[in-house]
Amino acid sequence: MSPAPESRWTASRLAETAAEIVAGPELPPIVQAGHPVLRTQALPFDGQLDDALLDALIEVMRRTMHAAPGVGLAAPQIGLPLSLAVLEDMWATDEDLVRARERAPLPFFAILNPVYVPLGEERAEFFEGCLSVRGYTAVVSRPKRVEARWTSPRGATRRAEFSGWQARIVQHETDHLSGTLYLDKAEVRSLCTNEEYSARWAHPTPEAAARELGF
Repeated sequence: MSPAPESRWTASRLAETAAEIVAGPELPPIVQAGHPVLRTQALPFDGQLDDALLDALIEVMRRTMHAAPGVGLAAPQIGLPLSLAVLEDMWATDEDLVRARERAPLPFFAILNPVYVPLGEERAEFFEGCLSVRGYTAVVSRPKRVEARWTSPRGATRRAEFSGWQARIVQHETDHLSGTLYLDKAEVRSLCTNEEYSARWAHPTPEAAARELGF
């Protein structure tokens, strides 16, 4: 897969657009697959927004994520090609799913300029969705454990290891910032509508779907 083109936005355009998003009377819409902002490499954050504007943008992104609802949101998903994402997974879910997916609570945090590397060779395959690919889901194989590095909103360098579902969220949101959608890594034959998933494949693991759909 070829690297996505780099965004050509200027620092002033980033700041102006962020200010418009923050000042808007409603939460920003989540852009959908086909929008070019989702297929460009987001610009690294290097101070284009001052602290007040960055904090306000993060809060708007958090409320947009909650309203969707979702467990992560990258700035390109609201039309802003900036290397910023918010993550939080505090949703209650079925106990069998929790065990199968190793899904532990992930308190809210924001990441700037994140990167991740796999830890070990173990991988996990599960159905995955995206707020920017509304109405569909597909199985994605991802490293089960990763080490992530990022910058905090106040400029501190952070590093942490994530496993299970937390690792999947970190990878998914970080991928957005390089112009990658989960569909680029999905088992194509597993792609299904949310309705079909709920009716047929909403099991803790995707083994039944793999047998029936042939992937």
